[in-house]
Amino acid sequence: MLGTMQEWPLLCHKIIDHAGTCHGDREVVSRSVEGPIHRTNYREVRKRSLQFAKRLTMEGVRSGERIATMAWNTWRHLEAWYGITGIGAVYHTLNPRLFPQQIIWIMNDAEDRMLFVDLTFLPLIEKIAAEVPSLRKIVVLTDAAHMPATTLADVICYEEWLAEADDDFDWKSFDERTAAGMCYTSGTTGDPKGVVYSHRSNVIHAMTSVFPDVIGMSSGDSMMPVVPFFHANAWGTVFAAPMSGARFVLPGPGMDGKSIYELLTKEKVTVTAAVPTIWLMLLQYLEKESGKLPDLDRVFIGGSACPRSVIDAFQTKYDVKVRHGWGMTELSPIGSVCVLNADHDELTPAERLDVQCKQGQPFFTVEMKITDDDDKERPKDGKTFGRLKVRGPAVVDHYFKRRSPEQFGEDHWFDTGDVAHIDEHGYMQITDRSKDVIKSGGEWISSIELENLAVGHPQVAEAAVIGVPHPKWDERPLLIVIRKPDQMPSREDILGFMQGKVAKWWMPDDVVFVDSIPHTATGKILKTELREQMKDYRLPDA
Repeated sequence: MLGTMQEWPLLCHKIIDHAGTCHGDREVVSRSVEGPIHRTNYREVRKRSLQFAKRLTMEGVRSGERIATMAWNTWRHLEAWYGITGIGAVYHTLNPRLFPQQIIWIMNDAEDRMLFVDLTFLPLIEKIAAEVPSLRKIVVLTDAAHMPATTLADVICYEEWLAEADDDFDWKSFDERTAAGMCYTSGTTGDPKGVVYSHRSNVIHAMTSVFPDVIGMSSGDSMMPVVPFFHANAWGTVFAAPMSGARFVLPGPGMDGKSIYELLTKEKVTVTAAVPTIWLMLLQYLEKESGKLPDLDRVFIGGSACPRSVIDAFQTKYDVKVRHGWGMTELSPIGSVCVLNADHDELTPAERLDVQCKQGQPFFTVEMKITDDDDKERPKDGKTFGRLKVRGPAVVDHYFKRRSPEQFGEDHWFDTGDVAHIDEHGYMQITDRSKDVIKSGGEWISSIELENLAVGHPQVAEAAVIGVPHPKWDERPLLIVIRKPDQMPSREDILGFMQGKVAKWWMPDDVVFVDSIPHTATGKILKTELREQMKDYRLPDA
């Protein structure tokens, strides 16, 4: 027996229809690439997205074709996502922080037909476009007044291109499993791998991310995603904010502490999201300028493990609630969020902070477990490490054009490559990437926990931990530190600060001070390059 409910496909354009109809006057505020603050609303975004969709059909774009974007978070980029998905084509976000050869490889693998690019990145595209034979047209996301001279052929400015169509257009109809978007992993090992999101997966992910115990958004919020649209499906905010009717504040290219602070305060942002390095930068700016965050209610932090000191600073100095989360490009991307519940009411502030340092519970639609190397499930006792595996309707089933049997097991369990433990209440904590965990004397040491502890030192700007060879213990942890400006902590200062906060055998064997630490295109510490830089290093007692 089947139910008697209507078949109503979960399609992305239904989200902007809802926002335009029910929250049409809610503002979409952007810092433009050209400089000024731009203001529009959901009604106008929907109208221009329909124009965009109609204009794409005039270009002959068909369902399933990939349309690339290389752009900051602005209203034009937002229109592009909805316009592309509205005809069944696929938005493909390009990360400009990748090496040019990686971008060329990704565009050729995706077979991108068109590219929408911000002014910032036009010089990069001029150098590589000839190496992407599938690319037929490039549209620069600006108006005629700001359109620069370019060596590229068949290029037009966005506003002129868009004006060639009106908004008299009906969205296309198709199966909700149709591809909607594509994002490639950062490719720290081997070639990047394409993850293809469906309309169904995007809508389900957005619906769950607006839950109160996830990011939590309503029409009373002003949401600012500092995380770029080109980073892991924009963390779903492109769909979640319009779905909830939240006012949308987009930072454009202004990613420095001063620019972020200006928008947070002037636009009265209530909820925001970014990686820890962004929040470290903002906190340093606030400390220097004696800044306040009177309207900000909560901050969502993901992308890498958040240092305890960052969570504490937001909550004790600025009265801002922290949502510490975890996810991956392959999960659309959010997989878990740490929110304190009634069980934690009796804990001391320090004990509550211990919980908040975890990446939290999987929300509805995400299932999670840890296993050993033989795929045997390990206990959820909050202590036992294992390989973290997940499954759900917004979790990748296989990569674009390729399948990786070693990562996709039976019953669709995806091996994330992370090492974690899960407690009896379902709270998960990442302890390392499987390739970065330090194996000393047959036991595992978490580089992430040591890094976050070191960053808590008031004179440390950033820290990284890698395993280095040891004749007796196989590997021992080496702590690599960037000092804060005008600060000169010694090896003994930092190790003394860490003493007693972790098991004695976890303590780093040495500290090396550097001027910079390499990062991936998504802001994570690039351990492969760091290990290469330190390949000739020898521990004092080794």
